[in-house]
Amino acid sequence: MSSHATAATGKEGHGAGVLDFPGARFSFVNELHVVPESTPTPIPCYRVLDELGQLIPGAKYTQVSEELAVAMYRKMAVLQSMDLVFYDAQRQGRFSFYMTTAGEEAINIASGAALSDLDTIFAQYREPGVLLWRGFSMLQFAHQCFATSGDLGKGRQMPVHYGSKEHRFHTISSPLATQIPHAVGAAYHVKMSPEDACVVTYFGEGAASEGDFHGAINFAATLEVPVIFVCRNNGWAISTPAREQYRGDGIAGRGQAYGVRSLRVDGNDTLAMYSAMKAAREMAVTEERPILLEAMTYRTGHHSTSDDSSRYRGAAEIQHWKLQRDPVARFRRWLQGQGWWDDAREEELRKSARAEVIAALDTAEATDKAPLRDLFTDVYDAAPPNLVEQERQVRAHVAKHRADYPDNVPLD
Repeated sequence: MSSHATAATGKEGHGAGVLDFPGARFSFVNELHVVPESTPTPIPCYRVLDELGQLIPGAKYTQVSEELAVAMYRKMAVLQSMDLVFYDAQRQGRFSFYMTTAGEEAINIASGAALSDLDTIFAQYREPGVLLWRGFSMLQFAHQCFATSGDLGKGRQMPVHYGSKEHRFHTISSPLATQIPHAVGAAYHVKMSPEDACVVTYFGEGAASEGDFHGAINFAATLEVPVIFVCRNNGWAISTPAREQYRGDGIAGRGQAYGVRSLRVDGNDTLAMYSAMKAAREMAVTEERPILLEAMTYRTGHHSTSDDSSRYRGAAEIQHWKLQRDPVARFRRWLQGQGWWDDAREEELRKSARAEVIAALDTAEATDKAPLRDLFTDVYDAAPPNLVEQERQVRAHVAKHRADYPDNVPLD
């Protein structure tokens, strides 16, 4: 038996040539060839800006106009404000659950900005910024979290499970990784349509441990569909660190095994993320092929309002990423260096963003909840007897204990 190195230089046996099996074609050698568990050099991580927001000498990237760059920064700041105020509102008991995008704002906004409005999104639960970029209003976000009559999902989903047909953003599903094979199926439809579009699915490195990821990426490769797999590798699958999630070269390292092109990018670098997503989309659409994009980042907030991340990681680690490697501050420094931003505009933006978020929350909170009848509609054309009976029982129970239920839930 030989190592990879010796096998590669070993002499071939008599009758050297190509073995033609149904599963693959390859040359053969006369010594056992053992493929090592990892490549000698990891896939490099693409970046354009250093940690101080300075352009790295010689960096190649997709140029952005002042208008686009400022628009991206504004949305990142609004996303931060939404997270801060919505998180506090949940802690005040105003709604039941919330998840922030803290530390991952650049992935959200830069990737969203690089896409076409024709592209379809299958997100996980940490991509509200993509929807924000597409025009989903702050009031719509608030209506969803409060489960009001203004919620497009009719109050049926837990908070932060957004969706919008208008914005081609499929409703988020709680079960981990289910959106990944759905995206591949949708991409197969796009392949057969005349639109120059693709499908994008987002997930974390923890979700990439699910079987759905592996089945989906293999399916995408064999069907040759225009889908971009965006993995936000933030190092933590709730409380499980990446070192306990996988071996090998991260998530991008898996692409070649499935016959899928891969990219690795600094997800905290807005310009790099925008450029990488532009390149991924170009390949996916023009060549009708899947692309795996791994965005390296760090979740500076808790996994959710049900989590206390201080129990599994140190405060110093979190503060380091918040203060020294924040993607929003990094991009702001670049904007200021370009002469496109200043402290006065920053102050005005932060005030207006916070006011917008607070106003949306107050409006949604004062809106009636989704009506009780919506619990029983939209599944069957004609409700079956068992569902009719369930509705009768629920209405009887609520009528008997009306004081125990919110008075802003319409019972008609």
